[in-house]
Amino acid sequence: MKNVFAFLCLFALTFSAFSQEKETDSTKVEKLDEVLVKAVRVDAKSPITHSNVTKKEIEKRNLGQDIPVLLNFLPSVVTTTDAGAGIGYTGIRVRGVSSQSTNVTINGIPYNDAESLGTFWVNLGDFASSVESLQLQRGVGTSTNGSGAFGASINVLTDAVSNEASGEISNSFGSFNTRKHTVKFSTGLLNNHFEIAGRLSNIQSDGYIDRASSNLKSYFLQGSYVDDNTLIKAITFGGNEVTYQSWYGFEAATVGAIGFNPNIDENRRFNIAGIQFDDEGNFEGYHNNQVDDYSQDHYQLHWNQRYNNQWSTNLGLNYTYGRGFFEEYVDDYLYSNIYFSSDATFEFLGIDPITVNGEEVNSMDYIRRRWLDNDFFVINANANYKENNLDMIFGGSYSNYKGDHFGEVIWAEYADQIDFEERYYDGSSVKTDLSFFAKANYRLNEKISLYGDLQLRNINYETEGISSDLVLFEVDKDFTFFNPKAGITYDVNSNNDLYFSYARANREPNRTDFENDNAVKPEQLNDFELGWRHNKNNFTFNANAYFMLYNEQLVLSGQLDNVGNPIRTNSGESYRLGLELEAIIPVTSQFTIQPNATISSNKNVETIASINGEIVNLGKTDISFSPELVAANALVYRPVQNLQMSLLTKYVGEQFLSNTESEFSKLDSYLTNDFNISYTLYPKSVFKSIVLTGLVNNIFNETYVSNGYYYTFDDDFSNPGAVTTIEGAGFYPQATTNFLVGATLKF
Repeated sequence: MKNVFAFLCLFALTFSAFSQEKETDSTKVEKLDEVLVKAVRVDAKSPITHSNVTKKEIEKRNLGQDIPVLLNFLPSVVTTTDAGAGIGYTGIRVRGVSSQSTNVTINGIPYNDAESLGTFWVNLGDFASSVESLQLQRGVGTSTNGSGAFGASINVLTDAVSNEASGEISNSFGSFNTRKHTVKFSTGLLNNHFEIAGRLSNIQSDGYIDRASSNLKSYFLQGSYVDDNTLIKAITFGGNEVTYQSWYGFEAATVGAIGFNPNIDENRRFNIAGIQFDDEGNFEGYHNNQVDDYSQDHYQLHWNQRYNNQWSTNLGLNYTYGRGFFEEYVDDYLYSNIYFSSDATFEFLGIDPITVNGEEVNSMDYIRRRWLDNDFFVINANANYKENNLDMIFGGSYSNYKGDHFGEVIWAEYADQIDFEERYYDGSSVKTDLSFFAKANYRLNEKISLYGDLQLRNINYETEGISSDLVLFEVDKDFTFFNPKAGITYDVNSNNDLYFSYARANREPNRTDFENDNAVKPEQLNDFELGWRHNKNNFTFNANAYFMLYNEQLVLSGQLDNVGNPIRTNSGESYRLGLELEAIIPVTSQFTIQPNATISSNKNVETIASINGEIVNLGKTDISFSPELVAANALVYRPVQNLQMSLLTKYVGEQFLSNTESEFSKLDSYLTNDFNISYTLYPKSVFKSIVLTGLVNNIFNETYVSNGYYYTFDDDFSNPGAVTTIEGAGFYPQATTNFLVGATLKF
């Protein structure tokens, strides 16, 4: 009930705030909407490297796949999906930087999970259908709210206020039993001031990987008040996701050890999640509820007020309520004989061995659920001042996160040994984040514009209780960061400008970092960007060189913890040096070419590793998950006004899953091609338009892997007197040729 109550309170605040009507200029509505993200976005002339994506561009491929997949063809972007088909758990890396270092805001409100710092797009099913626009900033970017951008930031603006009433029904179907059903509406402006709009969606898919199913139910509802100088929005969105686990990937050694075909080329859809054996190791089947089941509800209130031509303010309030679990069948044979883990033992569960048929038993099969229950509160406030050549914005953000982590056993082979009412681990955490910023653009003369940006950020993170590994987990850390940024833009002429910027970012470790190393250090980045932008007669060309110099960068080690979280480690000094190129080339009035490419060198200055029992200095090595070449291209053909066909190409060069450049951890390069077609009909009655969309992914049936993990351990049993380092790697195969088709009826 508290989530319903929260939204009713926000909704009441919206419509009780104004009792006096004013005349409305509807042409100002869209600009007022854009102010909601002004504090975290930059404009076209800013010395910040960025890409903008509009609602119209999103709609052409919005057939159910998650937002990272829809951004796949932007410069320096690499995306991946656990289930292999773009629905469910998906991830995005920009310039080789992991999603934990990508800041995401929705209407200026931080979306990253406060503890893991990651972004779980699976909790935003069909959110693309409620996006007005988004901006992806590469590098440090401008100051933002929440966890600092350490490689990129994604700033999302939800649906703008609509002047006219409308309705929309959208359905799509495709491979792997995928289907998406969406209903949207807007009342338009009522009495020239009020609008109510909303969306309901359901996406389901079996996934490319065996049993990697997704069932995503979501909603979006907003009430708005607008007049000449005021915009107030009360927004709620969220939903529930039930996703069968596929985050284990394909790890050949384990697959072979349990008696299945370890050849990934022949058995690439295999999923070990939920597998069950008898006591002798004979395969029995799969647990049918090995799922992640999580619900998340967001409540936002935004009040934008324009006082005169110089001053305006924006206030944003947010409450997010998240709760859910992932369920896991702990198979005694698998954990004891394959994983060599103690999780199936009585000792792990804190109970004494028992005697069964005259034999001592100290392990068993059981089913556990690991829960997360959290509350997240945010307040953002900023003011904007404009006069002549100065555009300045300043403000602050405060957030408070409270999370409960606990586990329960819901079934056990020897049920009389378990107290099902008792949590087998229990812990809590609190995180506060307070930041202040001031940023300004100043036009010095007709040629030169200056940009400055200062941010002060303080974080406190505290935990207590027992972790899921049943060890004491207590953290009490304070961090204070100062993040300055500065830049200059030089207008060569009306078609060309040059820019240079410097930005510093500091970022705290996340929960998993502390779990693996309580002495982990925060990371620091100095980011230098130099660019040229050209725009003439619909021909656009952008070139950007970047040098990202890190101190104690938390790089992905390649390993995963026991709940699938990537393990990171401080790397001392490291850097990313790259060149990004992108263009829009109008060959004819009907045909355009839109290429982009990133060439980079990503290095740890010094890498220390333990190999065969000896500490070895490997010198300079490639940073994990950082390909040297990432490229994309779109061939777009519009033979008639209502028809568009696109051939979308993506190339990702080879990369390592570890920082040791082990050949065992190498991920091969891959090249994929998708075909997208969109046709719009304008009937004379009933519907305003009918949009027919088709998407064929991977049209040349490439068998490729987009992600993986790598591990090592020392084996001193097979060769007494010596230590041998054993290597292993797991991979996430992606779908071969597959399709999606859809129809959207607008009225």
